[in-house]
Amino acid sequence: MNALLIPPERFTHRVDDFGFEHLSFEIRRLNAREKCGGQTGRRELGIVLLGGICSVSSSEGVFPSIGGRSNVFAGRPYTLYLPVSTEFEILAETECDLAFCYSRAEERHRARLVTPEEVAVEIRGGGNATRQIHHILPPAFPAHRLLLVEVYTPSGNWSSYPPHKHDVHDPPNEVDLEEIYYYRIDRPEGYAIQKVYTADRRLDATLTVRDGQLVLVPEGYHPVVAAHGYNVYYLNVLAGSARSMAGSDDPAYAWVRQTWTRQDPRLPLVK
Repeated sequence: MNALLIPPERFTHRVDDFGFEHLSFEIRRLNAREKCGGQTGRRELGIVLLGGICSVSSSEGVFPSIGGRSNVFAGRPYTLYLPVSTEFEILAETECDLAFCYSRAEERHRARLVTPEEVAVEIRGGGNATRQIHHILPPAFPAHRLLLVEVYTPSGNWSSYPPHKHDVHDPPNEVDLEEIYYYRIDRPEGYAIQKVYTADRRLDATLTVRDGQLVLVPEGYHPVVAAHGYNVYYLNVLAGSARSMAGSDDPAYAWVRQTWTRQDPRLPLVK
């Protein structure tokens, strides 16, 4: 398996930083009435409810009965942001599917629950590069480094397109971000294809990504395409040199933007 394509067993019920400076990630699946907990330590944390309902008790407050969607294709998420030096315990009220998105942080911000109503929805792109964006922890959110978005790419469509990158600190044009793509596919046999490449091709990977797998983007351009017949979700986790998502298009493909005259009418996939 390519070093950028990470199987679920590496980050299920186990925090992994994948060699990144800032980001760490974990998936936990809990049965009803099951508990788990931990400490954020020197990291800030976004707990994204991929599915289910849970209650969270923490040294920064109690958050009862959060969640509601059955899976990532069934609605916008609840997300709990916890700052550095926070203890927490989670009680699953139903079966729960949880993503723990960590970033190293030196600033302390208050804990906050982000409800589905607060998650802004954007339909981005055009033609068969139209996709749906859920802005969970955008740059304006009061955190140190952690940025979170969900992206839905309909069957046969392209995403993160034209290919773009954020690996140079040159604000406001571009910032240097580590990036994780965590995938779910709406049918078990489905897949997506993702490229990760640099302009000089010293990094040039083409990855076939299945449900529950994760792709690391340490640098370079990183477009995605959903296999025909399958809708693709990914949770995008970012952190780096500035609280921004500014990036730059691959100049070889930037012209494609000018060809978009209409957006895919299948969007939004998630209402």
